Amino acid sequence: MTKVDEIRDADVLRQAALLLERENATLHDKVREQAREIARLKGLDLSGSQLEIAYLRELLAQRERALFAEKSEKRPREAEATPAEPKAPRRGHGPREQASLPVVEQVHELAEAERSCPACGGELAEMAGPSEDSEEITVVERRFVVTKHRRKKYRCACNGHVATAPGPVKLALREDARGRRYSLDFAVEVALDKYLDHLPLERQVRRMRHEGLAIDSQTLWDQISALARRLEPTAEALREHVLASPVVGADETWWRLMEGQGSKRWWAWALTGPDAVVYRILPSRSQAAAREVLGEYRGIVVADGYGAYEALARDGPNTFTLAHCWAHVRRKFVEAAAHFPEPCREMLGLVGELYEVEREAGDSLAKRAELRAERSRPLVEAIRKRALELATEALPQSSLGKAAAYLLGLGEGLTRFLDDPRIPLDNNATERALRGAVVGRKNHYGSRSQRGTEVAALFYSLIESAKLADVDPRAYLRQAALAALRDQPPLLPHALAS
Repeated sequence: MTKVDEIRDADVLRQAALLLERENATLHDKVREQAREIARLKGLDLSGSQLEIAYLRELLAQRERALFAEKSEKRPREAEATPAEPKAPRRGHGPREQASLPVVEQVHELAEAERSCPACGGELAEMAGPSEDSEEITVVERRFVVTKHRRKKYRCACNGHVATAPGPVKLALREDARGRRYSLDFAVEVALDKYLDHLPLERQVRRMRHEGLAIDSQTLWDQISALARRLEPTAEALREHVLASPVVGADETWWRLMEGQGSKRWWAWALTGPDAVVYRILPSRSQAAAREVLGEYRGIVVADGYGAYEALARDGPNTFTLAHCWAHVRRKFVEAAAHFPEPCREMLGLVGELYEVEREAGDSLAKRAELRAERSRPLVEAIRKRALELATEALPQSSLGKAAAYLLGLGEGLTRFLDDPRIPLDNNATERALRGAVVGRKNHYGSRSQRGTEVAALFYSLIESAKLADVDPRAYLRQAALAALRDQPPLLPHALAS
């Protein structure tokens, strides 16, 4: 079903609104029909009909929220017993420390004509120590320049040998080493603008023209495609690094391929380790695509309840172990809380206690194992017991019934974290890693070719991994490209981490 927030055409959006309004009217008719049936039955047991009416009302509210409400998983805080004293209003946000910016000192002097004393007419002399100092943040405009490299030649008096001074390392667009008009730094800058700052190539072209450089988007694409080709061994080494982790997170989101007529829905798959993430953009969300992403991985995969992962985990004894994500369980009850506030508040409170245990444990695996055995295991048992009760009380098709069924259907995957402190409680790290690709998809709408999907996956892998390793993406991408052009071993982001 097409989501309303994905529609961009005004006419299509208007038609979708009319269809939803018609559907709402049909549901209202069903509610009135149920009310008439209750009136006819009178003194008979009406619990089934009342549940059906509650479900229909819930369905109506969900449709309205899908159209008009904001999406958020944040829960309101419980009211405090004693209200806190109101804080004084804060005026401004104050200056921020800018430790990473270079400091340029500029000295201001009085003009010669102003160096006379207005009281006696004498000449003003410069004071030896004091000055009035202040700071301001300014911008130095980016400039494009044509650098002419003159490589001098040297020869011996015997004319037996001629040597030429070495020039800078350049990025060749083709295998014949031609097309070296633009520098490596230029290609790195274009790639970062697109895959880090999410600027489409056409928008970069317009900005560069304002800055004096006449260029087209095809030239920019040639640069980042050639850079990606040289960085392919680095991306493959990064993938092997992630697959060597004992625990990885897996998730996926849709991606648009704009090739030929119309657009096709592809899928961006993310695989995260402790300090790196790799992406693959594939034509489907199938089990075969999941196998292509995971390869022969034999560790622990943390994922949501998507069936492709479960099917792969059941393939045989020599496969990975699947652990499920508690954030997805929580999300189901957040969605149902508007219609079933009391049971959802209870379940969300229990899940919140699981997260409180994780916060207390911190990064210590020993303490995490101890607290999970002592406190998390009874909490999980209480959650499953309450979910069994809710599954019998609520209609199966209601949001509460679906939330309880989702929790119970995940089975052992939700309890595996209790026996292995390395397994995180949720897969939020992988979801955060997908944010860059999602923002890029919204800004430049996806890829125009299959090669575009490969280039996007490569640069997202390198850039997002640099961010996870707390390394400047610009510095890393340049150093990794230099290492590749010099035929050195692949440089991974965590190797640069301080």
